[in-house]
Amino acid sequence: MIQIQHLTKRFDTASGTLVALNDINLEIADGDIYGIIGMSGAGKSTLVRCINMLERPDEGNVEVNGRRMQDLKPAELRAARREITMIFQQFNLLMQRNCLKNICFPMELAGVEKSKAEARARELLELVGLPDKATAYPAQLSGGQKQRIAIARALATDPKVLLCDEATSALDPKTTQSILQLIQKINRELGITVVIITHQMSVVEQVCNNVAILDNGTVVEQGPVSAIFSNPRSEAAKRLVFPAGVPQQELLPGRRMVRVAFNGTQTTDKPLVASLAIECGALVSIVAADTRVVNGQTLGSMLLALPESEAEAEKAMDYIHNYPGISCEEVTEA
Repeated sequence: MIQIQHLTKRFDTASGTLVALNDINLEIADGDIYGIIGMSGAGKSTLVRCINMLERPDEGNVEVNGRRMQDLKPAELRAARREITMIFQQFNLLMQRNCLKNICFPMELAGVEKSKAEARARELLELVGLPDKATAYPAQLSGGQKQRIAIARALATDPKVLLCDEATSALDPKTTQSILQLIQKINRELGITVVIITHQMSVVEQVCNNVAILDNGTVVEQGPVSAIFSNPRSEAAKRLVFPAGVPQQELLPGRRMVRVAFNGTQTTDKPLVASLAIECGALVSIVAADTRVVNGQTLGSMLLALPESEAEAEKAMDYIHNYPGISCEEVTEA
């Protein structure tokens, strides 16, 4: 659905040229929920604005649904943007219009007949769970309700792509979860490709399938969310996955150590450490661990101290090597 090739964007500032994006290469599949994450100033919002040409890249190509966005004439670009809609942190609703008319607004601009626009707007109010708010004004809504209306408005032109630029950053955790569930529902039922721009790893782990990590205008790591969470390789990824710092690890004298990475084992599977004790008779110690559950799968890693007996340690290693859904390596230094 979206192909970004060698994209570079520069800005002229009082102190010189700022390279906001440097040689970005991304491919986002049709129907995916794709996360783009990074700390403030990483270039996330600039990148999402380059996708719909609100910012023109200085170099490289942006292709959406088979069309090179830079090559489109003004009228063609306006039509393309109706298929690439956005929701924002601050909702951007028209305060003088009620909810129904806010949702109708993009259809008015597209020349849709009033009765058809209103009928579509009411369908969308049902979809986002606010059928009773048609005549309410934005000032009468909570933050979560405003974002639901903004989502409904974004869907009014039947887009192929929904861009979410820090769309949950102004919301409390419970409301954030409900909005993310709504985005998943829209993706699942309407087949819309979703790109989520965020600085919150919790947002990515809850809804995204794939993720790119942006740092100082460069993609430093990308891939399936499970792979990034299991084994973050770049320093930027480690800062996001381990906001309190990478767990400190100590080697135990005289003990063989093994680092185990969980690559998406089901939470219903038998636990590794218990299985080692019951089935293998090997008592191992957990020296350090950082695991979490994402979409019903265990991700992360543990540092284990094997039994002191060399025979038992070797038996435990054989068992771990053949355990499904994990990878492991012996560790010789912390």
